[in-house]
Amino acid sequence: MATALNSPDPSLPPRPRVLSGIQPTADSFQVGNYLGAIRRWVELQETHDAYYCVVDQHAITVEYQPPVLHERTLSSFAQLIAAGLDPQRSTVFVQSHVPQHSQLSWVLQCITGFGEAGRMTQFKDKSQREGTDRSTVGLFTYPVLQAADILIYQADGVPVGEDQRQHLELTRDLAQRFNSRFGRTFTVPEPLILADTAKILDLSEPTAKMSKSSPTGCLFLLDPPEVITKKIKTAVTDSGRDIAWDPVEKPGVSNLLSLIAAFTASTPTAVADDLAGGGYGGLKKAAIEAVLEFTVPFSARVHELLADRTYLLQLMAIGAERARAAAQPTLALTYERVGFVTLPN
Repeated sequence: MATALNSPDPSLPPRPRVLSGIQPTADSFQVGNYLGAIRRWVELQETHDAYYCVVDQHAITVEYQPPVLHERTLSSFAQLIAAGLDPQRSTVFVQSHVPQHSQLSWVLQCITGFGEAGRMTQFKDKSQREGTDRSTVGLFTYPVLQAADILIYQADGVPVGEDQRQHLELTRDLAQRFNSRFGRTFTVPEPLILADTAKILDLSEPTAKMSKSSPTGCLFLLDPPEVITKKIKTAVTDSGRDIAWDPVEKPGVSNLLSLIAAFTASTPTAVADDLAGGGYGGLKKAAIEAVLEFTVPFSARVHELLADRTYLLQLMAIGAERARAAAQPTLALTYERVGFVTLPN
């Protein structure tokens, strides 16, 4: 188990270490990002030695605009803090501020088979959509950098959804392969399955995953109140007027019930019972109130952080320093194991 760098009490046993990250590929996180991942990260910092990063290096594997990436990285970091990640209890940082990620990635690339990298589902999907001529080598090796993100911190666990399971399996394979060939160097991380994760679907198409590509069906945390209100008011419901939790027969109503339940620490069935007889107008009103109760203060805090760039950059620097200190011993051991020559200090 990894030794905790920022354990709250040195006399206590080290906490298991967890690592996760999020890409700065949108101006705002969406509701699904928060409910499905970030809210759980906030909880994990109470029980784990937690490392969370804005993975800006992953964001440049596809076409992007540098000024946009710059602002989105700042905004993403601010949103993580506003959502409840505490820099005193977690190591919150930006990926490109810790060069050990890239340095380890090169070593791992050199033990990764071309075929196994090519079998990664996300690369196949994106390269098929955009064409191989427009697909970068960075996109191809993306999962190896992701493995380095995890292994450089000797993470014991990684919160994963279904779309990331394959990448974590590659990470585990690479850790075991390296350990077998060069001696035990890396902790082999376990998937951290987060129970009771709310799944909020597209408001316009409640049988599809909520996606930032859906302008009317996706709720963004930084959407102004009037925009959130309009999106929920125009959300697809179902025939009839009964409010019941039935994802198969009433997917639209059930999606709104899930949304309310997720923001009010309730259950969809309990919400349905509370709103019974109120009609779809009452259901949507309750959904608007539940979402705005979180997003209004969240948005205010994000804008407050972004208005004080000096303070925000100080928080980034603290996280980067702590992350580099944790990453360097693993990189040094890796370099020693593969035979690189180390210069004296």
